[in-house]
Amino acid sequence: MTTPPAGSGLLVIERILRDRAGIWQQIVEERQLRPLIGQMLASSAISLALYGAVLGASYGWEQILSSLIKLPLLFLATLAICLPTLYLFNLVFGARLSMVQSVALIMVSITVTAVLTLAFAPVSLFFLVTAQSYSFYKLLNVAILLLTAVIGLRFLVEGMHTLNQQRSIAPTPVPAQQLPTTPAAVANGAGANGAVAASEDATATAGDAAPVGSAVPAAAAAPVATATLPPAAAPQPLHLPARPMNPHYVAAARQSATDRPASMGLLYIWIVLFGFVGTQLAWTLRPFFGDPGQPFGVFREVGGTFYADVLRTLGDLFGG
Repeated sequence: MTTPPAGSGLLVIERILRDRAGIWQQIVEERQLRPLIGQMLASSAISLALYGAVLGASYGWEQILSSLIKLPLLFLATLAICLPTLYLFNLVFGARLSMVQSVALIMVSITVTAVLTLAFAPVSLFFLVTAQSYSFYKLLNVAILLLTAVIGLRFLVEGMHTLNQQRSIAPTPVPAQQLPTTPAAVANGAGANGAVAASEDATATAGDAAPVGSAVPAAAAAPVATATLPPAAAPQPLHLPARPMNPHYVAAARQSATDRPASMGLLYIWIVLFGFVGTQLAWTLRPFFGDPGQPFGVFREVGGTFYADVLRTLGDLFGG
């Protein structure tokens, strides 16, 4: 068992992007997930805090401090609200993920979203300085957050698909009595039942060769048993069969393949739920930008919806 490469802070994103297969395998095997989750949590919090400061820079230092705290809080609170639903969905539809695996999968998605968002910070600052339009600046940053969230959620879908594939190809343990017991039985694809039947036939043949009630010396019985064995039972070199698939293995793989679409379908539903919860929570925690026409406030009164505000902002921007 190999130890996963170390990463800390923002550097964990490099491992996620360069070694996706290693990340998924680590989650599948549940190896050192808590340190990995801690690294991704730190990376996400730092990235979102810095980008929140960029959002608040459109209004003043008070809004910078407020948005610096509220943007990481938005993502982590959305995760806390939606995580139990994802965990139970996967239990119901057969993914059998542990809670730690579910957290690790979602944190991969959030980390990708957060660090990519931070990468757009220079672009956001450029338009803040040059555009001097509150409506345009707000829509630009909403588009950036939407784009990075879609990319991050694609990582979540890829990770869940990989875990489902690992589950579908994992071999099902076969009871010992179903395993082939002789090289001839393995070569012919026979199981333990065929070996037992052949053994019973050989015993019956040996028994018929001796009179009832008479003792058969071991030295005399051995040639009789050897003489009645078919040539196929003679020791042969062990060759793997052309079709080594155990029927129980095939049945388990087919069943897993049947379960996987249902699990992925529920994941897509969960992603929609995650999006709705996140946007409504963002509306509740507003402002992140700070409306120049209103005094500073940590929160606004609850009312309206995020989508109605976006449409109204579009009208202000393009309607003159």
